[in-house]
Amino acid sequence: MSGQTDSAYVETFYRRGLPADASARPALQGTLEADVCIVGGGLAGLTAGLHLVRRGRSVVLLEANRVGWGASGRNGGFVSPGYSAGHDLIARRAGPETALALHRLSIEGVAIVEDNIRRLQPEGLDRTPGVMSTMRYDAAAALQSRRDWLAREFDYQVQFKPTEEVRSLLRSERYYQALYDPAAFHIDPLRYARAIACALEVEGGRVFEASPALVLEHDGAAPRVRTAGGEVRARDVLIASGGYTGHLVPALARSFLPIATYVMLTEPDPEAIGDAIRTRAGIGDNRRAGDYYRLVDGGRRILWGGKITTRTSEPRRLATLLHDTMASTYPQLKHLRVEIAWSGLMAYARHLMPQIGPLGPGLWSCTAFGGHGLNTTAIGGRVIAEAIAGDSDRHRLFAPFGLDWNGGPAGRAAVQATYWWLQANDFWRERGAGRDRSAG
Repeated sequence: MSGQTDSAYVETFYRRGLPADASARPALQGTLEADVCIVGGGLAGLTAGLHLVRRGRSVVLLEANRVGWGASGRNGGFVSPGYSAGHDLIARRAGPETALALHRLSIEGVAIVEDNIRRLQPEGLDRTPGVMSTMRYDAAAALQSRRDWLAREFDYQVQFKPTEEVRSLLRSERYYQALYDPAAFHIDPLRYARAIACALEVEGGRVFEASPALVLEHDGAAPRVRTAGGEVRARDVLIASGGYTGHLVPALARSFLPIATYVMLTEPDPEAIGDAIRTRAGIGDNRRAGDYYRLVDGGRRILWGGKITTRTSEPRRLATLLHDTMASTYPQLKHLRVEIAWSGLMAYARHLMPQIGPLGPGLWSCTAFGGHGLNTTAIGGRVIAEAIAGDSDRHRLFAPFGLDWNGGPAGRAAVQATYWWLQANDFWRERGAGRDRSAG
């Protein structure tokens, strides 16, 4: 991990909601021994740690900044099945049976988050049911086919919503049909991450903040992770540090790209917002790296996310870029002022799947969760904990998605060019849908 630390959370809607007594944890000092040392205090590392202590393993978790400081505490907060890679892409690489098994794991991931919320009951989490996946062109037959496939293969029920119903809920001419998932939901992800960290500590785990892992010694003996203030000697080391991972494990650093995504929070205007968006469900569209948004603060504000870039610095026009997208979808909301906007780095592998599994004797990875949603960090944390504890080999389902080289600077440029190409395709497809609507 990077040696740079920041003791404060980035200014986001979620940070604003933290209680006044949300104090920082101490940094590591001295030498500790543990069964497992986890590097990274995001949702994957925290979930893995909680499963491991519940299996009787001693755990030390090292976080460079604060728990949930990175993408885990800055994202849209959506919890729904599926992966960033589509089912067909997964099946081509891993085979049809493995693809089905992986989707079942993603459904299990939703249940893990739900169970944690029920058991821990975090204050202020604001769990809100329902996620609607919308189309920006006419695709009724494809959506109905997917609805039927989910019911047939997984006994998972989603609802098809025709254009008229969608536009009665979302007052925008941009939208056509949608699938509504009543079992999915959205939450405050920072509150959730902090609740998992507290549970990990209550059950015997030790969590240290402001403790970036600077050196990993893994030469055949018991691995050792060194920080500026101490070291951890462990039987196993799990790297779960996401988009802010440095070169602690060079092969891992070469296998994914840090991709920036962007989120904004509007000023309050419950009347105008409630007239335009007549549902509390989370909304996402079908475009690659498309928009996702939901009402927060009791329906008084919109939390709107979208767009990706391969640059690690925040664009100067970040708020304007996001506002323009919202206004093009809902012209009646163009008057809404942006109160704050923020970005965060996600780890994306070239194959668009998480990297979960062994890196060598006593060394494991559970990372590359960019674009997958909170459910995937949950199931990733569980299956890697099962593997470390020797309780199952379900992590092998992710074996087809290994440490593919990210292409270096050329890979970063290729990802950005691909995104722009997909944006252009989206534009022309939507423009065609608009011409059809006008002709009708």
